[in-house]
Amino acid sequence: MQGRFKRDGSASAEPEPHGGTDRGSSPQHAQNPGQSELGGGERSARSGATAPDTPPVKPKAPPGPGPRVALRNWRISTRLVSLLALPVVAATTLGALRINQSMDDIQQLDNMKLLTDMTKQATELAVALQQERDGSAGPLSQGIKPDKYEVTSVRDATDRAKTHFLAGTQEIDDASASGQLSGVRDSLVAIAGELNKLGTIRNAAYSDPQNASQTVDGYHRLITELINLSQDMAEATSNPEMIQRTRALSAFSSAKEYASIQRAIIAAALPAKPDRFGKLSENDRLYATSAQDSEASERTSFASIYGAGAEKLTETIDQGNPTIQAADQYAKRVLDSAGGLSTQDKKSSKDWFDADTTKIDTMSKIEITLLGEMTQKSRELKNASQQEAIISGALILLVLGVSLVGAFVVARSMIRSLRRLQDTATRVAQDRLPELVKQLSESDPQDVDTSVESVGVHSRDEIGKVAAAFDDVHREAVRLAAEQALLRGNVNAMFTNLSRRSQGLIQRQLSLISELESREADPDQLSSLFKLDHLATRMRRNGENLLVLAGEEPGRRWTRPVPLVDVLRAAASEVEQYERIELASVPTTQVAGRVVNDLVHLLAELLENATSFSSPQTKVKVTGHALPDGRVLIEIHDTGIGLSPEDLAAINERLAAPPTVDVSVSRRMGLFVVGRLSQRHGIRIQLRPSDSGGTTALVMLPVDVAQGGKKAPGKPGQGAPSSGGPAAAQASAGVAAARRGGGQGGPSLGAGAPAGGGGLLGGAPQRG
Repeated sequence: MQGRFKRDGSASAEPEPHGGTDRGSSPQHAQNPGQSELGGGERSARSGATAPDTPPVKPKAPPGPGPRVALRNWRISTRLVSLLALPVVAATTLGALRINQSMDDIQQLDNMKLLTDMTKQATELAVALQQERDGSAGPLSQGIKPDKYEVTSVRDATDRAKTHFLAGTQEIDDASASGQLSGVRDSLVAIAGELNKLGTIRNAAYSDPQNASQTVDGYHRLITELINLSQDMAEATSNPEMIQRTRALSAFSSAKEYASIQRAIIAAALPAKPDRFGKLSENDRLYATSAQDSEASERTSFASIYGAGAEKLTETIDQGNPTIQAADQYAKRVLDSAGGLSTQDKKSSKDWFDADTTKIDTMSKIEITLLGEMTQKSRELKNASQQEAIISGALILLVLGVSLVGAFVVARSMIRSLRRLQDTATRVAQDRLPELVKQLSESDPQDVDTSVESVGVHSRDEIGKVAAAFDDVHREAVRLAAEQALLRGNVNAMFTNLSRRSQGLIQRQLSLISELESREADPDQLSSLFKLDHLATRMRRNGENLLVLAGEEPGRRWTRPVPLVDVLRAAASEVEQYERIELASVPTTQVAGRVVNDLVHLLAELLENATSFSSPQTKVKVTGHALPDGRVLIEIHDTGIGLSPEDLAAINERLAAPPTVDVSVSRRMGLFVVGRLSQRHGIRIQLRPSDSGGTTALVMLPVDVAQGGKKAPGKPGQGAPSSGGPAAAQASAGVAAARRGGGQGGPSLGAGAPAGGGGLLGGAPQRG
């Protein structure tokens, strides 16, 4: 079927072949294939002059709406809101800055809670180191092995505190990954490195009885790093109150550390039992004296930093506890002068450690109190920042709400009218006008209600004027639709009248040709008459095409079912190169009488196209298949060069949905007619590439067509291939004669004289 359609779905427009399509014509006539019946159209003759190629002038396209962000494309509500944008944006910006500051404060205070917990763990580790240093000073100085319980118990406690501290640093690592607390993380890394030296300090702890300060100072450096860590953490929050409280805690923790140093130095100098005086080297005494002075200095700094309430907080140390006072006086007398230890009462290291531990424990309780105050203050500051952020956000929302409500109230009065105008316009464009056009095309325009309903917007502003203008446009569109419907009706009437007149003349011509055929004995003259007969048959089919274009039903109908094989033979009898058509296998099914004429017409168009666009030396094979559900599939195979996938897709789309009748239909009338006829009876048609080359046309007959008009399908059978004998010739001739004669009742198939070339599929034409 190659050549029948161009890529855009239009038909090939080759000139009509000489001699037309005659049922008795010679097969050699097909060597000059003619106009495509599916897509054929009128073209100028080969010898005619061609018009010069003058490209059409394209009309200037109207300007588009422009980019979406253009001011003219903004919605009215958007424009009104934009008027309020400047003051609202200014207020929102200021509020957002305030909220952002509050959120930063909240984030810092969240970090402060994390840092406070870390400070607490650092303090606990510092206390454990002090306890280890002071508790092991006496036993190790007196020669007790490090694996004894007195030493291992305090060291195990330190190891547990160290593990807990290092585990807490992981949370700081996670927070510093986002760019925060990076300075604190560096300090923690440095402290972790110092803690790795704890094993070295333990190995040499108190190995020199005359230089206990060396061991004490090693522990002191670790403890000082832990104490200073709290100040680094507070500075990371940039909150003055938290920095002040952290500095106070650091000062008091330092004072406690210096008090612990004195406990360790004196404990290392005392004997295990109070049976003799201890020995305190001058170097250790001076070291402890310096710690005593530093304790007093840090206590003074703490009172200055903490402010009011510092004396009340430390009154348990300064007064009221005789054990603490006795321990302080003993340490002062021992450290005031060289050899002061030998002038005091004899004490064991354990007695001194227990006595001075009372003071250290009391200071630890104060330290815990300071930590609790830090935590409480951090919580209060966080709550205040959250409340401030909520208030600022509420104010911003209030300003935005008032602005938007004002804009909404102003815009609502405008939008309601515009929306009504839009809805009416959409309803008219999508429903009212299409429905009106449909009614005008299906009935007399004078019987259709063409009144126009007003939009209903009667305001005096610009919107009301636009609504009035739209009503005028609507009335004019309805008037034009009525005129177009009347014009189409007139055109269809002209098509119908021309077709009826032509068919009458062609029918008289066919009768005259039949009469001449019956009298003629000369084979050459008879062959010419056959050609005229066949050409007249094709002319009649073209006249029927005009009826299809006009939407008219065929005037001739069968009242009884007709065998499918007879329908196929009748369709082949209307094809110029009928002798190339070969029926391979046709099921023994009946075609509903109401569909016979249209189906013959449809199949004739497909067969004409298949023979015109395939080699004259090839056959066009027609097969039928009865499907289990009662439908029948007819396949028409040719061996042309085939069609491209794009052309096939375009053709199948037009067959499935025939376009509106316009001037282009005259150039592809066969395609339009086949689509209209198939749509009229629910027949599905599709073109596909053939496996052996060429194109295959698939015609699917529905159940109510393929089963003689019955709804319930029977069990179809497959007939034997057509042999083309005399009985087949007479049967096909009956259908062809009925289409020629225009009978309504349907003659008895298989009876009567052959209609111009009776033996269509079996051999040479037969004459009676």
